[in-house]
Amino acid sequence: MDNFLSIHDLSIYQFHELLDLSGQVKAQPQRFREKLKDKVLAMIFEKPSLRTRMTFEVGMLQLGGQAVYLGPSDIQLGQRESTYDVGKNLERWVDMIMIRTFNHQIAVDLAEYTRTPVINALTDSLHPCQGMADFLTIKERHHNLADLTLAYIGDGNNVCHSLIFAAAKAGSRMKVATPPGYEPDPNIVKKAEEDGADTGFVVEVSNDPDEAVREAHAVYTDTWTSMGQEAETKERAHIFAHFQVNSDLMAKAHSKAIFMHCLPAHRGEEVTDEVIDSPQSVVFDQAENRLHFQKAIMLLLMGIKK
Repeated sequence: MDNFLSIHDLSIYQFHELLDLSGQVKAQPQRFREKLKDKVLAMIFEKPSLRTRMTFEVGMLQLGGQAVYLGPSDIQLGQRESTYDVGKNLERWVDMIMIRTFNHQIAVDLAEYTRTPVINALTDSLHPCQGMADFLTIKERHHNLADLTLAYIGDGNNVCHSLIFAAAKAGSRMKVATPPGYEPDPNIVKKAEEDGADTGFVVEVSNDPDEAVREAHAVYTDTWTSMGQEAETKERAHIFAHFQVNSDLMAKAHSKAIFMHCLPAHRGEEVTDEVIDSPQSVVFDQAENRLHFQKAIMLLLMGIKK
């Protein structure tokens, strides 16, 4: 594996290999303590972050390496300096590059221009680290991913896209419910269907949250307004009002269903306090598992599998 830009790029074997390695890293952290000694990760941030920065930086430290933070004012990709020149500089100094940016093509270009492995830590199109950590969280509770039904309620955004790709590799059933006009990208759905042609994957996209959560083992939502969409906040609040995950909606899911959210959550909007703070909620487990998965992907990109 040269880079980690999308779950779509993984083979089914690599998908399960990463989940297994993440579990090992979580269960036996001391075993991996010095595996990336003297390695350096460059972290490019064009969007603010709590979980992404902390989990990558802490993850590198726990593996024996170091991480260098490069904020929006440090590089200004495409303005102060081209993506090509940034990549060609960084590959001379560091062992890996992590990027959290807006346009997905920037991450693709950076991976093309540099010999150094590139990790997509979020773009407007995809959030593969989140999707993999989420499936690690699900696997801890629902061991057979092939008979899992995952309901996603809300905006068909980057998180939704990566969950669809992950469900395709796992052979899960995924039911997506969004307001009309906010469905996931049909090209991504098509690619996922191709990915899951032999896994038993099924994806259903509708505008009916009640039907989507029916008997689902996991119910997932995300903020209605993502970074860069702040001007649409009031309009989206009206459009998405009937897509709130509350106790009435959760009651329609499987009796042992878990609630999931990638955070940050806008309590009282896409989810109520009684759901996100309930025993069904695994949102902080998801956040923790970002650390374990990201350690696993950095290890694998450096050629370390055990």
